[in-house]
Amino acid sequence: MKVFAIGSFSKPMTDEQRKEMMQKEVPDTLKLYLDGKIEQFWFRDDKPGVVFLMNVASVDEAKATINALPLAAGGFLAFEMIPVGPLKPLGLLLQGR
Repeated sequence: MKVFAIGSFSKPMTDEQRKEMMQKEVPDTLKLYLDGKIEQFWFRDDKPGVVFLMNVASVDEAKATINALPLAAGGFLAFEMIPVGPLKPLGLLLQGR
């Protein structure tokens, strides 16, 4: 299943907190990417935050995975989880073929 995990900063960070957290956040995120849990990732252009396209078994797995990352675990990033799948109405175009 695919899930978009859309993260927004929920509280400010000091420069020292940012430095400390990012030393953990970056390798943990890259590990999830290399493990195939995160397929793609982007910075948000509309406001500070991130968007992950996740490959997981369930929304609950996506939540548990993301909430284990340091910024989410520390309460600095809050995520909205949006499950997505194939555009099923396109099947209507194939009827009668």
